[in-house]
Amino acid sequence: MSNWIGLGIFALVILAALFGLYQLSKPYDVSPEEFERRAKEGQGLASAALVGLQKVIEPGAKKAAEVQGDLRAGRYNKEDETGDPPGSGDEPSERK
Repeated sequence: MSNWIGLGIFALVILAALFGLYQLSKPYDVSPEEFERRAKEGQGLASAALVGLQKVIEPGAKKAAEVQGDLRAGRYNKEDETGDPPGSGDEPSERK
């Protein structure tokens, strides 16, 4: 009899986990104003802490964060420090 009780509890835990995953995966409507507000807020405190921890653990993550910052600033090449994307000036940029 105790085997059935244990099996029932195990099945209940699995069903609850599946139901929770289903609830988390459902899309929800976000207004354009709310989307813009969230995009301007940027990183939260927890994700900023995780990025810092990842920089300590993985040396390549520091370089990746610097490259992402450069891309956000519009600097695609090391030679181009003006912040203008390639091809926006009069002279064509050279790629290596």
